[in-house]
Amino acid sequence: MAENTIDEGSLEQSEAQIADRIASGPTWYQVIWSSKKARVGIVLLGLYVLLALAAPLIAPYRGDDTSFGPVELPSQAHWMGTTTQGADIFSQLIWGTRVSLLVGLFGGLFATVLALVIGLVSGYLEGTWVDDVLGLLTNVALVVPTLPLIITLMAYSEVRSVWFTILVIGIISWAGPARSKRAQIITLRHRDFVTAAKFAGDGTGTIIFREILPQMTSLVAAGFFGAATGAIGAEAGLSFLGLGNVESVSWGTMLYQAQLQGALAQGLWIWLLVPGLMLSGLIMALTLINFGIDLISNPHLREDA
Repeated sequence: MAENTIDEGSLEQSEAQIADRIASGPTWYQVIWSSKKARVGIVLLGLYVLLALAAPLIAPYRGDDTSFGPVELPSQAHWMGTTTQGADIFSQLIWGTRVSLLVGLFGGLFATVLALVIGLVSGYLEGTWVDDVLGLLTNVALVVPTLPLIITLMAYSEVRSVWFTILVIGIISWAGPARSKRAQIITLRHRDFVTAAKFAGDGTGTIIFREILPQMTSLVAAGFFGAATGAIGAEAGLSFLGLGNVESVSWGTMLYQAQLQGALAQGLWIWLLVPGLMLSGLIMALTLINFGIDLISNPHLREDA
């Protein structure tokens, strides 16, 4: 009897210790911050956000102000010189941060929400007519050439605002993430907690978005950052081709105007170089943060963080 008591007491103590270790495990933000790459990305992204929020305070002039002398060299009044139209390059660079972050945030959010809703519903209702319809829609979206489609939509549109660009980017970039989320929910919908929710009388929507979705947080976050990165690059590419909103100031329109006005031939190499560096830095920041998000869903990577 004494031995059994000791064994049971030791067992309970061991279980309590294991539970304490699990409860005291690292939180999601601690896991992300443990990655050196993610830390660099977070700090870099924070600097971009700070530039965008404080643009009226940091930029000496408005981005669309063309009242200065054309092709002025860098000086105290114009740190990076002026364009051929007489705009301050440094001010355009700061104001352009807002457009890129806006497109990245809402373009990534729109594409992620579309992919999430379609992927979750299709995966949970696998084998039904709903899954067949959504699967057909996803397959069509996957085989349609993305670049010609987005160029055609932008070229024949009379409205080329930033919000229309976000809408187009979101529409053409949801299919791939939706397919991966469908595969993920198929592996989760037969778990015990889903079965318990069904017996409790929860509806389909409640089970999908309240029970299953929280188990896919890292996948959703990674998909958002990936979609945001693609949206920023797509906006810059469209603007560089002259298919964006030429009236707004963004890094893509700066590159478009620099190429159109022959910046290199006039010695304005900084007009081409700096927007490209800023764009590369922002995309790199989002990519580095994704390394930290991968650590949440794959603990085996944490040793190399």
